[in-house]
Amino acid sequence: MKVIKHSEEVLKVALISKDTQLVRLYDKFEPKEKLLLNEAFQPDSLLFKPITLHSDSDWISSHPEPTQDFAQFYRHPCRNIPSPQKSHIYIQPIGSFGDSTVTTDVYMRWVKDYCEAFYNGLTVRILGPEPVLHTNCAFRVNEYTHNLQIHAGMGIFSFARYDSDFYSANYKGKLKTTKKLSPTDYSVFDGYYTPEVTSILLLRSCKTLTHEIGHIFGLHHCQWLQCVMQGSNHLEESDRRPLDLCPICLRKLQSALGFNITERYKALKRWMEEEANGTEAELSNEAQLGLRKPVEAFKESYDWIVKCLEILQK
Repeated sequence: MKVIKHSEEVLKVALISKDTQLVRLYDKFEPKEKLLLNEAFQPDSLLFKPITLHSDSDWISSHPEPTQDFAQFYRHPCRNIPSPQKSHIYIQPIGSFGDSTVTTDVYMRWVKDYCEAFYNGLTVRILGPEPVLHTNCAFRVNEYTHNLQIHAGMGIFSFARYDSDFYSANYKGKLKTTKKLSPTDYSVFDGYYTPEVTSILLLRSCKTLTHEIGHIFGLHHCQWLQCVMQGSNHLEESDRRPLDLCPICLRKLQSALGFNITERYKALKRWMEEEANGTEAELSNEAQLGLRKPVEAFKESYDWIVKCLEILQK
């Protein structure tokens, strides 16, 4: 096990910069916002902790890449900034949830609403689901696990892969056939097993979706502090990542989107509270049918957001 512990000065420069213009930009934050952001370089911060590597198979150990501080992000010519013409995030579902008690529409609405809270100020739109056939993506059957794998030149989040049993011998989605499949025979995806929608699956979905969209805005893998933008090589490492951003990545995203930091945390907190304590009149149609949003796995993240808001609202 190895702890990546940067010095106070290194973290301070990564967050604030030595560039006079960027320091002035930082000074425009409200005093309470700076109090929270400055937790990045407090040695004993309980909110933002160093990254711990558990094995050589963890991302940073096996994928050496340069760090990205705020100045590098801000000066990068290819970083994406929303405009009146580009102010929406589009999510394209591929396939459906099959026999799950939670429909694709309901689940995607939960994910959409979370994404809108995370990328505060932007509108997220869910496109109509498309079958795998229409993607024209290549696919294969893993020779060791007998699980289906799609190959694409873009980020695809697989709900099946985030089932806790996906890598075990007990996974229900293993293909029974051993015959060689034609590269154009997409019928193998018809009625393909999809995992039960649980709170931990929803948590993993929110983590992975916001991480991948972060790359679209120009955020690189975080190597400063524990952060949702950390790279991950396997499910265990992905589960260790927190749900939200470290202060350095938060400043990057705020500079691109221009949101109010306090309002963003409030929006995330509301998403985790929705339908948990509401009256029957306040519940969504899904909740009244017994399909309440499963937020039990978000308890640690909820408590963390409350602590952040305590600093911001002192």
